Amino acid sequence: MNPSYNEREVLALLQDESTQKRGFEMIVARYSEQLYWQIRRMVLSHEDADDLLQNTFIKAWMNIDYFRAEAKLSTWLYRIALNECLTFLNKQRAAATVSLDDPEADVIQKLESDPYFSGDKAQMTLQKALLSLPEKQRMVFNLKYYQEMKYEEMSDIFGTSVGALKASYHHAVKKIEKFLGEEY
Repeated sequence: MNPSYNEREVLALLQDESTQKRGFEMIVARYSEQLYWQIRRMVLSHEDADDLLQNTFIKAWMNIDYFRAEAKLSTWLYRIALNECLTFLNKQRAAATVSLDDPEADVIQKLESDPYFSGDKAQMTLQKALLSLPEKQRMVFNLKYYQEMKYEEMSDIFGTSVGALKASYHHAVKKIEKFLGEEY
């Protein structure tokens, strides 16, 4: 994290056309890594995550004039990134159902052959458990478990109540525990 990052200053840079690019570069520097890992946990493949991260920042840049600072920049970026993930996963599932009976098998096979995945058997099993979750539950689990994001912030991203998100996380944990119990 860049300690000199100040959201108010960045927002001021974004308001002025002559400093907008510099402000956006600060946003990219600040959020690239955490957005990459959030996307990567959803799509698993490094190449796909890299492409989706670029798409996220392209969409953000193209729509920066519409950002009104009612939410935090991070919330806005997460919403864009999660929408990019959902669109990608839906396209991937549609393509996989044409060629495969088990779309998750294609994703697992991609992960197992990914040279950037350095996980052991336990991490692979956890990834398989996460893949067994519906996308929204997986997103909520990833944001809460890996990013330690507060439910209130997730509520802004998803446009869902805190109670619904807590329930979604609870169901995700139960399903993961059940999956891991069956595997070990």
